[in-house]
Amino acid sequence: MKRSLLLATVTVTVLAAVATGCTATPLGNPDSAPRIDHIHGIAQDPRGDDLLVATHNGIFTLTPDGDISGPIGGHAFDAMGFTVSGDALFASGHPGEKTPAELGSPNLGIIRSDDYGNTWSPIALNGTTDFHILTAAPDGTLYGVPSSQVNLLTSTDEGNNWTERASLGAADLAVTESGLYAAAEEGVLFSSDGGNTFTPVDGTPVLYALEARTDGTLLGAGTDGVLWTEDENGTWHQLESLQGAVQALTVIDDRVILVDDRGIVEVSPDSTTVLSPAQ
Repeated sequence: MKRSLLLATVTVTVLAAVATGCTATPLGNPDSAPRIDHIHGIAQDPRGDDLLVATHNGIFTLTPDGDISGPIGGHAFDAMGFTVSGDALFASGHPGEKTPAELGSPNLGIIRSDDYGNTWSPIALNGTTDFHILTAAPDGTLYGVPSSQVNLLTSTDEGNNWTERASLGAADLAVTESGLYAAAEEGVLFSSDGGNTFTPVDGTPVLYALEARTDGTLLGAGTDGVLWTEDENGTWHQLESLQGAVQALTVIDDRVILVDDRGIVEVSPDSTTVLSPAQ
């Protein structure tokens, strides 16, 4: 998922690096194509162990061996917002030079792929809306915040229709079975009513990237330069120090995958591995 950072001035170092949504971490061998820049989101490929990397110039595949290919289907659009729900991929952002006109311009709205990124179809708000935050709940509900407003939008019918919810200055969103969480300048906020209202969660760090594990616990990148994790009792602990601003973050089982100045990095209980180094 992609974040639109709206935190306080104390976080100016992080904000300067990420607020535009186009922080550059070039990856791959500089002497051979493809080379990917400006990573906006990262998720597991529903078919297996590969990672889907949403970037300024399309969605790429990263294998466990570190091989990068793409953009998938030759679609070089700017995937500012990106999420996976079941086997479906949802994206938002801006068209590339060869993006079909039916997907929308200057903003893609919500587009969908049912063949893992090989082809895309327009779903809603095409031409008008650019989601910088986009995430899917376990039940398939989509949550997003457009770049042009602070109101949360939600869809319960696979992105076809959207309902405006609370006004929310969020940097990121995460969803569990219990409800919706938002990373905001006052800490983590929680909504149990689908995003109509939010209340602060006590004792949380200030985060600008937020993800949920399958057990309902959270983790996130803090404005203090630390990767934080929540335990089952709601207590937050430091996992490790980050290098630069985190551009993308996801959780796959017990693996944390993030993108910072090192490149694409995997943090597991036993080790930290750079899957694809920055160049």
